Amino acid sequence: MTGPQPLPTDTDSSHLTPGRGSDSGEGVVGRGRREGNLLFRDWYAELDAAAEAGAPTAYVFVMGSVAEILKAFDFNLVFPEINSLQTAVRKVSLNYLNKAEDIGYSTDVCGYVKADVGVHLDDRRHPNGRIPRPSIVIATNMCNTYVKWVEIWERMYGCKVFVLDIPGQRGNGWSSNPGSDQFENDRRYVQCQLEELIEACESVTGRSFDLGRLQETLENVNLMAADWSATLALNRAVPAPFNAMGDGLAYMGVLSAYRGTETGASYMARLREEMEHKVQRGIGTIAEERFRLHGVGPACYSHFRRFLELFQDWGAVYVNSEYLAYAGGGLDRGIHYDLERPLESLAEQLVITARHSMSNMFFSQDQLADVVRDWRADGIVYHSVKSCRTVSTGMADSREYVTRVKNIPALFVESDLVDPRLWSEAQFKNRIDAFFEALAARKVAATAAQLMGTVAQQPAATT
Repeated sequence: MTGPQPLPTDTDSSHLTPGRGSDSGEGVVGRGRREGNLLFRDWYAELDAAAEAGAPTAYVFVMGSVAEILKAFDFNLVFPEINSLQTAVRKVSLNYLNKAEDIGYSTDVCGYVKADVGVHLDDRRHPNGRIPRPSIVIATNMCNTYVKWVEIWERMYGCKVFVLDIPGQRGNGWSSNPGSDQFENDRRYVQCQLEELIEACESVTGRSFDLGRLQETLENVNLMAADWSATLALNRAVPAPFNAMGDGLAYMGVLSAYRGTETGASYMARLREEMEHKVQRGIGTIAEERFRLHGVGPACYSHFRRFLELFQDWGAVYVNSEYLAYAGGGLDRGIHYDLERPLESLAEQLVITARHSMSNMFFSQDQLADVVRDWRADGIVYHSVKSCRTVSTGMADSREYVTRVKNIPALFVESDLVDPRLWSEAQFKNRIDAFFEALAARKVAATAAQLMGTVAQQPAATT
């Protein structure tokens, strides 16, 4: 990073062409990536400026960030998972991992946690800019690491800690639908906690809660969610207009950083417009799409480019990714807040989306078959992350289930999120090549069977 750049405010979309749906089509392809990179750079510039000024800052996680309430208090938002991911993409994560391990953190501890600890041990100097000190930290129970992670910041900075407990799914097939007594109990439980969070934010900032500001952020999230869910659905097209594992990650970064802002809503509208433009013209994300994949688990970010290339070399595109669901803050489902009852609606959606996200991680085996069907995927790729038991536990069993019961081809590979020491390209390539050779043979067999069926159905020739 060359230094802070001019930062767009919530009402400034200077990086974006004005108007929803008004672009003529020129320069549309690739626009989401270009504008997303600019916005992401500016977001880090704002954090750098906040560190210099000592501005109020909330540390939150991408799952259950409650950005809607925090934006109403004008907190700067720091996402530690994004910070750690960025250290890996920029090839410096090992420096931070070593700092954490030097003071006693085990090699088995979540790589995201250790990279983040390393950043803080380095006086919060991040490759994208300085990270401000936390004024308050918020965690949910959506990942079992979050609660222990916030305790690290509490020890380092003595900051206020708030843990939001969201009732999850009690078992496979279990449900408490909106309108049921169980759901209403869960909703009230979460709403009471949101009211406590508001009191905590008032205490930290010295400002009174503004219900109108909350309604503004909710309205922007409604717009973002509608466009994001529509964008994901556009990837059902053949060829797929974007790579869910590569491009999708970049889009989701903007989704988190600018959630609840006019800038974020404008960006998502223009992203949807770009994908509609590509679908209408049959423009895919690669030159020749041969295979369509659904991804389970995140990518290996320390070797991100090569990770994607090993699949693209076979003409494969990730048309969907489970990561976009459970790390997307629920916006993949097109959530819609009721602005007339903002707190109640926010609590309802937190229960619904958090439960969906956790279910994707723990009870996804039957949902996977639906995604494969709807996105016309040829197979599933499971990427097990050594330092993340939450994501990786049960993956091997899930793969066994979908291959044996659902007859869906599936590949299982393993490395890590941010630790380059756990990457083996030779192992990856061998498994990937074997997987695609089998997929290619399967396609040939299916095509031959279809041709034979067509011939059999033709009327016999007469003499």
